[in-house]
Amino acid sequence: MKQLTNKRAWTDFLAETLGGALIALGIYNFAVEAAFPMTGFSGVSIILYQLFDLPIGFTTVLLNIPVAILCYKLLGKGFFFRSLRCMLVSSALIDYAAPLLPVYQGSRMLAAVCTGVLAGLGYALIYMRSSSTGGTDFIIMAVKSKAPHLSLGKIAFAVDSSVVLVGGLLFRDIDGMIYGMIVSYIMSVVVDKAMYGVSAGKVALIVTDQGEKTAQAIETCCGRGCTILHSQGGYSGRRLQTVMCACNNKQMHLVQKAVRRQDPGAFVVVLESNEVLGEGFQSTSPDEEGT
Repeated sequence: MKQLTNKRAWTDFLAETLGGALIALGIYNFAVEAAFPMTGFSGVSIILYQLFDLPIGFTTVLLNIPVAILCYKLLGKGFFFRSLRCMLVSSALIDYAAPLLPVYQGSRMLAAVCTGVLAGLGYALIYMRSSSTGGTDFIIMAVKSKAPHLSLGKIAFAVDSSVVLVGGLLFRDIDGMIYGMIVSYIMSVVVDKAMYGVSAGKVALIVTDQGEKTAQAIETCCGRGCTILHSQGGYSGRRLQTVMCACNNKQMHLVQKAVRRQDPGAFVVVLESNEVLGEGFQSTSPDEEGT
């Protein structure tokens, strides 16, 4: 058990370090030189960097301290300390590692795309380890706990938009505001795709009178197990079976072929699945720490 805990801790740290490196690369090497406003505390830090030449990472840490103290009880000890560790790592990478690499000085649009993709991947890696980089993540979660009727998307959009708006108005750069919103959008899309796209797949619902044989045919062709549900025709009253099978996108074609061979008259419905958890898919390990 201790060995598993240590392995998980090292995996968390490596994922946070890689995620922090991607965020640092996106922010320092693309966003800063392009001079468009960023979201979150990173955006506030960039504004202070451009006004007073304050270190971005160090400023981010300072901004996080009062918010983290206020939100400690709301977020839970485990989430708080993981976020604190991740915040320090990512801030150090922004201030000391990113400056060692060349800064992109080309098209602002390409800079916005690269910032969104790199930072989005970085945040996704961190979120998948039940951690965060602090900052507006603390604020969003705290607001959510106090106003559960508001969606996280609405809260995040309000917070991010306000930072981009302030940055754009402060530097009188309308184009920068537009680029900042583009970065925000790309980041949100990349985070969703990275977090849920890996475990996404399809679900087939097969209505047939040969449930067991159909399930066996599917298992033989692609090794996927099935669940057989007892069903009944709404009009005919005929007793049937509904075979439910979850698989990845590539295997769905094999599943459909197996069904056609076994029962050409079967009624098949194929659904998109954003995330599939359990045996044969993404792990649902019980050792995940709560927030």
